[in-house]
Amino acid sequence: MNKLVAIAGLVLAGALAGGVQAQEVPCGGSFAQFKKDLAAEAIAKGHSATATERFFDGIQQSGAVLKADQRQGIFQDPFITFSRKLISQSRLDKGRQMGQKYAHVFEQIERDYGISPGVLLAFWAFETDYGSFQGDFNTANALVTLAHDCRRPEIFRPQVFAALSLYEQGDFDPDNTTGAWAGEIGMVQMLPKDILENGVDGDGDGHVTLKTSAPDALLSGAKMLSHLGWRPGEPWLQEVVLPADFDWSKTGTQTALTVAEWEQLGVKARQGVLDDGRLPSSIIIPQGRKGPAFLAYPNFNVYFEWNQSFTYVLTAAYFGTRLEGAQVYDAGQPEAGLEGAQMKALQTKLQGMGYDVGKIDGILGAGTRAAVRDVQIKLGLPADSWPTPALLSKL
Repeated sequence: MNKLVAIAGLVLAGALAGGVQAQEVPCGGSFAQFKKDLAAEAIAKGHSATATERFFDGIQQSGAVLKADQRQGIFQDPFITFSRKLISQSRLDKGRQMGQKYAHVFEQIERDYGISPGVLLAFWAFETDYGSFQGDFNTANALVTLAHDCRRPEIFRPQVFAALSLYEQGDFDPDNTTGAWAGEIGMVQMLPKDILENGVDGDGDGHVTLKTSAPDALLSGAKMLSHLGWRPGEPWLQEVVLPADFDWSKTGTQTALTVAEWEQLGVKARQGVLDDGRLPSSIIIPQGRKGPAFLAYPNFNVYFEWNQSFTYVLTAAYFGTRLEGAQVYDAGQPEAGLEGAQMKALQTKLQGMGYDVGKIDGILGAGTRAAVRDVQIKLGLPADSWPTPALLSKL
């Protein structure tokens, strides 16, 4: 849903939906012939021949989309650096203004889906800066180009047909609809298939227009979060204070205890009180035991259905709490982490020790964090999953 979304997440979604391997989906060859074949398949699927011809008529292959796809990356800045880049006072002020301006929409979202205003406001801010920049790639060109490209055709081919369905409904213009390079549209950046399945006519004009209608965009985003598993009326993230003698090996999303159990271990809310003691939750320390600490509730996991980047997800979840009155997190004094080359060196060493860290890419992902935690335990170090130069030198 985001032009910076990790493509790995989309691949996973495609695999779960259909179990189709990329090489089994038609792709490549002459672009003109590829369009004809897509049109023939669309008509065979029941789409109007007239609408199909009109839809595909002006579509062109986009070199700019292919370049954007090839250079897309996953956020590499650590949480503190990244969150400070994305969260400004002006974004906070604008978010609160938009919350007041569309209070009636957020009231409906809470009533219908049990989702708090800060959640959608944060996505709205990060995806398009509250609608001010929604991407300028022609969406139809982008989708067909990416379906033709043989990297991930199984993801984008269904999106082409979904866009055609939206066109037939009067909610998509193949000539003029623009968005992100990967085909996401509108203020909260949704793919055509998501719009088709979760689009909501929030302003009552008979159409779902995510580019120009904030009520449509916000309600559609809320409906999608609900379908992804959002638990109504429950929290998603809260900053906490951990005792000095905390068992750091219990941190991370792989460990879930009830709030009451965390409280017994000395975990306290930094502001206010912790939520329902029966809720399962996990302790997240994105930059180790000396940095900020958060309690992640079940709804936090839904964020990963929206975007696969841990740093983006945590920042979006935290910003949602800020928009609802949470104070600035206590950054603490985290130990220096590893730069890209150092991280690759660590991953190479861990891989040589038998750990599955995935691709040697210099990114602190789940596999690398798990391996670091295990090595820290074996070396008798605080197992906070935060790799440091000192740890690298020990290996």
